[in-house]
Amino acid sequence: MVKTEDKNLILEQRADPWVYKHSDGYYYFTASVPEYDHIEVRRSKTLHGLAEAEPVVAWTKHETGPMSSLIWAPELHFINGSWYIYFAAAKSKEIINGLFDHRMFVIENKSANPLEGTWEEKGQIKTDWESFSLDATSFEHNGQQYLVWAQKDPHIRGNSNLYIAPLENPWTIKSPQVMITKPEFDWETIGFWVNEGAAVIKRNGRVFISYSGSATDENYCMGLISADETSDLLDPSSWTKSDKPVFQTNREAGQYGPGHNSFTVSEDGMEDILVYHARTYTEIVGDPLYDPNRHTRAQVFTWKEDGTPYFGKPE
Repeated sequence: MVKTEDKNLILEQRADPWVYKHSDGYYYFTASVPEYDHIEVRRSKTLHGLAEAEPVVAWTKHETGPMSSLIWAPELHFINGSWYIYFAAAKSKEIINGLFDHRMFVIENKSANPLEGTWEEKGQIKTDWESFSLDATSFEHNGQQYLVWAQKDPHIRGNSNLYIAPLENPWTIKSPQVMITKPEFDWETIGFWVNEGAAVIKRNGRVFISYSGSATDENYCMGLISADETSDLLDPSSWTKSDKPVFQTNREAGQYGPGHNSFTVSEDGMEDILVYHARTYTEIVGDPLYDPNRHTRAQVFTWKEDGTPYFGKPE
């Protein structure tokens, strides 16, 4: 398993990690728990301190209904003075036409500290179709709040594409809903045709969106799209896509299937940090989804002369 000298390890058995450094100096953390039955939040003044930080259960799945199974990929956002957690949930573990039946939901907390106070359910995020949808993330640009998420278009081959839409409020999108990338390259279509797990970072006059592709085994990897910060983000032609993965399995380091990332900064704010999950082995028994050993990891990344991020390899 994981070696004790592994400096990039943040938490074991936490997939789809989301780290947000708030103005109060704390790193706030949430992720998929192996049981897929609740959402926890923790905080620490340091990234490595998150492992010892006491988790607080923000929300627990319902007994029945559309929010009763497979609680996936929570993300914690601070929007207009309130805290929001985006997450995906299904009504059962049943697979229908090759897909789970997830939809996206939002809960809200108006406390100063999201580990305190009460979380209120704001309901399902309604999109253009009632179809498999997950991995909602939100960001502000030029005064407009946007949502980016993964969803199955009934008319497009594959499991999920990435979409963007402006937000009316943190749980309601406005038209148009625009597709900005779909699985098309070999490295996005191994096992499953997937674009999911988007995360946004703005630098050097551009808006970058990382995402993950392929099945959640050692083939899982990260791609990248970008748009000029002055362009219309709702115009698909504004976005350019890397034709190669930007972060993928490093067999020499024993890090397999890195992906579903988030971005944060170092404690002094001087370095950019990629947070992601990966496994330390490839021999998975059964469905990779139910293997709990996707660990939260982090490493510093840099920027190339052309202004694009350089993630290197998972070390």
